[in-house]
Amino acid sequence: MSHHATVTPIPLQGSTFSLGILAVAGLFGGEHALSATGTIPLYKQRRWLGWYNSPGSYVVAMRYGELAKSSLFNEPTALLEVDGRSGPKFRAAHSGTVMEETGHLAALFAEVCREMQGVPVEGRVTRRVGVTIAQLEHIPELEVSSKVDPSCLPLFASIPVPISVSTCAMCAVAHDWYSFSMILFAKGSPPGDGVLFADNEIIVLKGEEGAVNAITRGSFGLRFATEPHYHDIGWCSVLLLLQFIAQLVLVPQGTPFVSLGVSWGYNIWLSSLDKEKIQRDFLVNNVLQRPKVHKYSLGTRTSTAVFVLLACGSQKVERLLDDLLPNNTKVWMQWKASIINRLEEGGSLVFQPSDWADSSLSGEERALLEILYKDAQSAYEGFMGSQHSS
Repeated sequence: MSHHATVTPIPLQGSTFSLGILAVAGLFGGEHALSATGTIPLYKQRRWLGWYNSPGSYVVAMRYGELAKSSLFNEPTALLEVDGRSGPKFRAAHSGTVMEETGHLAALFAEVCREMQGVPVEGRVTRRVGVTIAQLEHIPELEVSSKVDPSCLPLFASIPVPISVSTCAMCAVAHDWYSFSMILFAKGSPPGDGVLFADNEIIVLKGEEGAVNAITRGSFGLRFATEPHYHDIGWCSVLLLLQFIAQLVLVPQGTPFVSLGVSWGYNIWLSSLDKEKIQRDFLVNNVLQRPKVHKYSLGTRTSTAVFVLLACGSQKVERLLDDLLPNNTKVWMQWKASIINRLEEGGSLVFQPSDWADSSLSGEERALLEILYKDAQSAYEGFMGSQHSS
């Protein structure tokens, strides 16, 4: 009896089907692709410029899939980096209301003021502090649509889109999920003057309550076409997963390396765009309607405090002065009382040697009081000069 060995044929032997490194393109470049989707709400027609073979689809699908299952739909704003920053402390000049922490728009406006060059105010200099006075004359609507149209975006988008089409790769899903809007609260008419305390910057907001609230209480938000059920997010996540599967199976069979490389580069370019700069420009130009903003540079904390009090023009200055200068020693308290008294009576802040010649003080204390009074006078003269020039 003879035995014959049998050989089991290898499945798909001779087939040209293969899975290479490009098969997992959907796993790479996810953070750049995710960041690139953050530009969709900011640009007109951006949602129609996403038809290219984008890597990173799996990562994007997983992240947005989590949002679709979440009951807290304030998360997309943080995910797309269009909201979520904490702003500086705010004190209302007339009511005394304090917000220990403002929101995203206040943080953006503080950045706008920080980038401005201040006009130096003459006087003693220890450490300069910027004081910005913003005249908010326009009261925004409760909701303002945010769309800008950069001329370069369609030009750059014209590169990966035709390349992806010409290589017959799977097109990226159209992220037509939402329109972008800015939600503003508490539109009203009473005066809402107040002060923002940013890092080494003081910002005086002058205007009606609705205008000031646009900065202190406003926020960027997302409007979904299918809210409150948000089915579109879930379906887009499913489509992105299908794109990933298609890339997994189909991409290695062709030669789409150029397409994926160009698309990845395009995503990197989109993710590099300064979205906060776009938001700052929109806030100043479209929401606040280009308010009159003047910035000054004061040489000491003392002169800064007096300049801010004069800019606010409020009779309730005691708590504001304590916020600006928390010092509570004997000399400081005497100086504060004198400044408050003069402001409440509408007097000028011009001082004479007799104002600091207090026999109850030591020589060192009188010297300090003289310095403080001269700082206050420098701020007063600088403020009055700014009023005449503006």
